Amino acid sequence: MKYRSDHFETNTIHAGKIRDQQFGALTSPIYQTSTFTFDTVGQGSRRFEGQESGYIYGRLGNPTLTQLEQKMAVLEQTDDAAVFGSGMGAISSTLLANLKAGDHLLTTKALYGCSFALFSHLFPQLGIEVSFVDFDKQQTITEAIQANTKVIYFETPINPNLDVIDIAMVVRVAKRHKLITVVDNTFMSPALQTPSELGVNLIIHSATKYLNGHGDVVAGVCCGSQEQIDKIKLTTLKDMGATLSPNDAWLILRGLKTLHLRVERHNQNAQHVAEYLQQHRHVRQVYYPGLPSHSGFKYIGTQMKGAGGVIAFELTGSKQQAVEFMNALKLCIIAVSLGDAETLIQHPATMTHSTYTDEEREAAGITDTLIRIAVGLEHVDDIVNDLEQALNIAFEEKLSDFPIPA
Repeated sequence: MKYRSDHFETNTIHAGKIRDQQFGALTSPIYQTSTFTFDTVGQGSRRFEGQESGYIYGRLGNPTLTQLEQKMAVLEQTDDAAVFGSGMGAISSTLLANLKAGDHLLTTKALYGCSFALFSHLFPQLGIEVSFVDFDKQQTITEAIQANTKVIYFETPINPNLDVIDIAMVVRVAKRHKLITVVDNTFMSPALQTPSELGVNLIIHSATKYLNGHGDVVAGVCCGSQEQIDKIKLTTLKDMGATLSPNDAWLILRGLKTLHLRVERHNQNAQHVAEYLQQHRHVRQVYYPGLPSHSGFKYIGTQMKGAGGVIAFELTGSKQQAVEFMNALKLCIIAVSLGDAETLIQHPATMTHSTYTDEEREAAGITDTLIRIAVGLEHVDDIVNDLEQALNIAFEEKLSDFPIPA
């Protein structure tokens, strides 16, 4: 059943859903099968030749995956979507469907660590040239475009330092030079940001994060035009095989039903935590678009509906104190993900962005005391209290260190 509402909350529940005609099950079944049968040899032949619609083999499509793809296309306001076995599967399949040896990719200096490794290490081996530049000014982007540039790729907000890229500005530059734009929308989710409304060609998610929301799936999604998605499905997804399992697709469908509610609480909690960190004596800098001091604050209400649930912050002390702080946490969990019900915290320099050299980390603004926290759904007072007690331990402070004036 293809259903589209004018309201995001309704679409997270109903869009893309296939009504169970056989038994009338409210929740769509999981089509846990590797292959599909044909009534005749002729039917199988017609499906392989593309003359007849229908399922053939699990790597080429599955009804459970189709429901997820149709729902994501509605949520991101695109024609169609393709789902993958991981976020990196989505990124690599999408880009390799649009790049070949001799082409040039333009991207930002700061990126998710595995995206950076793919672009800086593997792509050059395939003959694909990559430039890493700041996307803060239109002139900087324009000057980095070459005759062989084919794709502009970026995250916004950027992982891990939460820099916000002006999507409309990048799209203007890309259209002027007839380039494909690809945006990783993982940190925002379609609940807070819809890049297609600003002219982006392809939108990618690590569905592991907010889309699923429960820490039990690894998956990726790419949303875009029918032509682009067909191209990806018939080439890199089919032939490289980063296929999502039906069970994982079903779990994401389940998680999406509460996406708008979860994101709202993530936002509220993160805003509170960011304001607490901003005034703390042992925090040098807080990077969160929900703070008026952040350069991305001006995009709230226009490009973004909210600031999201991820915060980065730098401590005033040493790398060792940053480690001691994290090790002293009791509620917040040391883990490299986001979008889960639990509050997760990690050290980018030694974890998600360890693929960077020291010089590359410095250029990307990833210091030894930078910490990234993905604020969860717990009561915000418990999160703040845990951060406070851990900071006190790391900086060896006791209540007696701050005597109450007589």
